[in-house]
Amino acid sequence: MAELSKYRNIGIFAHVDAGKTTTTERILKLTGRIHKSGETHDGESTTDFMEQEAERGITIQSAAVSCFWKDHRFNVIDTPGHVDFTVEVYRSLKVLDGGIGVFCGSGGVEPQSETNWRYANDSEVSRIIFVNKLDRIGADFLRVVQQTRDVLAANPIVMVLPIGREDEFKGVVDLLTRKAWVWDDSGLPENYTIEDVPADMVDQVEEYREMLVESAVEQDDDLMEAYMEGNEPSIEELKRCIRKGTRTMALFPTYCGSAFKNKGMQLVLDAVVDYLPNPVEVDPQPLTDEEGVETGEFAIVDADAPLKALAFKIMDDRFGALTFVRIYAGRLKKGDTILNSATGKTERVGRMVEMHADERNELESAQAGDIIAIIGMKNVQTGHTLCDVKHPCTLEAMVFPEPVISIAVAPKDKNGSEKMGVAIGKMIAEDPSFRVETDEDSGETILKGMGELHLDIKVDILKRTYGVELIVGEPQVAYRETITAEVEDSYTHKKQSGGSGQYGKIDYKIRPGEANTGFVFKSSVVGGNVPKEFWPAIEKGFGSMMKTGTIAGFPVLDVEFELIDGAFHAVDSSAIAFEIAAKGAFRQSIAKAKPQLLEPVMKVDVFTPEDHVGDVIGDLNRRRGMIKDQIAGVTGVRIKADVPLSEMFGYIGSLRTMTSGRGQFSMEFSHYAACPANISEKVVAQVAERKAAEAKK
Repeated sequence: MAELSKYRNIGIFAHVDAGKTTTTERILKLTGRIHKSGETHDGESTTDFMEQEAERGITIQSAAVSCFWKDHRFNVIDTPGHVDFTVEVYRSLKVLDGGIGVFCGSGGVEPQSETNWRYANDSEVSRIIFVNKLDRIGADFLRVVQQTRDVLAANPIVMVLPIGREDEFKGVVDLLTRKAWVWDDSGLPENYTIEDVPADMVDQVEEYREMLVESAVEQDDDLMEAYMEGNEPSIEELKRCIRKGTRTMALFPTYCGSAFKNKGMQLVLDAVVDYLPNPVEVDPQPLTDEEGVETGEFAIVDADAPLKALAFKIMDDRFGALTFVRIYAGRLKKGDTILNSATGKTERVGRMVEMHADERNELESAQAGDIIAIIGMKNVQTGHTLCDVKHPCTLEAMVFPEPVISIAVAPKDKNGSEKMGVAIGKMIAEDPSFRVETDEDSGETILKGMGELHLDIKVDILKRTYGVELIVGEPQVAYRETITAEVEDSYTHKKQSGGSGQYGKIDYKIRPGEANTGFVFKSSVVGGNVPKEFWPAIEKGFGSMMKTGTIAGFPVLDVEFELIDGAFHAVDSSAIAFEIAAKGAFRQSIAKAKPQLLEPVMKVDVFTPEDHVGDVIGDLNRRRGMIKDQIAGVTGVRIKADVPLSEMFGYIGSLRTMTSGRGQFSMEFSHYAACPANISEKVVAQVAERKAAEAKK
């Protein structure tokens, strides 16, 4: 076991196509874990081992690999860049201590890198920046550095400068040591020489080194004072300051190179050792009670403490169910019995493995700081806490976004039905942003997800991995309903049926709530007209009705219900009577409160060559889009817009046609907004039509 100070749990994240997976490949090659690097475009990379990943050249699942560099142990997670799979990035960041943000030298800061950067900020993960693909046409290291300042509001600290541009790129100057690392054209990472700084770069190197020193000494008042008095800090002192600034996210050490051509990678690995925190240096994970409220205690990283571990990913493969686990405290041995605090059940740890993408090495034990996989856990789901039976605890839970798009699926033959049920069960366990429901009226299976590509891949996995042929319906938008007016009303539930009856009277107001508050219950009842013990029943009754609105039966959002008065009967009143009264109140009053249909609006980020900007903007306007921003880059223009999801189906085809195949786009859910009357009418008519068709069946 390596000691904890020698551990680095890191993730690699970026926009689609910035070179994350290739960067991971090079790290594995350099650290001796693999002998031949596979390429993403050949479908041969180590971490993209799913058929769908190899085919599309994108990463879908996060993959975990372990390797060693300068006697430090790296647990590396290569995460997806595509926006439909950001849940993978989010849950990986949750268990990582540091990260490498990879940016494309010509593409710069792209939409998905913004989202991932925001997630990493929220998770307080220290990062170093690697500007990749400097051998590409249009690549410009210092321009990308400036973009990280402007777009991400980050504070990059330039650690190296590139030697040569585009296809002339041959190495980097390390500003700390003032030495040039120059690679030959063999493409082998070990074929480099360390030389003096090229004569034409001396002035630039001194200018940037001075900026580096000034940024670093800001982290230490004594060093800063000495520097102001003309005393140059040593390299060790500078490294200590940079490490401190990286740890607090005050600065981000920034490197450059070409992962594909194997240039510049060693310095990035050294930076992981020198500047990214080990598990002990990171703020410990908070512990919570069953309701998810923080208790003020923390999972201190300590191998001698009772076991505290988080299951952050479930994966099903040919060897059975794999549960990926980050151990925060304690030790775990083969054969141990551990408690799952979410289910209250114990499980025995059978086989434990260290993951190397889809290969595995058997382990006898693991300890705090490790990221491992356990084979054959029965009832563990993503976000569950695994702990010592005698010391139960709950780690802070993971929160996953709500799906915004759904499709109806049915197996092509009867035999497929059971197979589909088993397969979908496994897929839900693997991906918490993927949900499945059965439509009560039609009996159809509804798959819900984060975008078209997300569901497309799920259908593909069902077909290929599980052999289930499906009939797939049209994509459906997850509309919602809300109210726009306040209503004061009264409802009495009265029933007499031999013996004791049921009685509950409530006077109440319903009004539009704040955005994103869901359902809020308040009571301003004075005196005992409605005894306090019945309030939860009233809240439950009204809240349970929020699942189906009155316009088209979509869930209702953002309603505030205030109980103002009422009456009860000493014998006939009960919790059930008041719950039924609240349900009746919903049916009676929601229709009076001017209900309105809401539609999901997506944050869309389109990249287009300059000569097609007019067409793209015109098309987004036709799709009811609101253009928010246009940013001119070296190779084209980025257009940011808010567009209703219902207008974005099949957009990639139109964009490719308009831009001769050169346009790209990404989108993520932004917010719910009011639906225009004409669209609302259309949706209501479609729902009615669907229900009529189902009734005929």
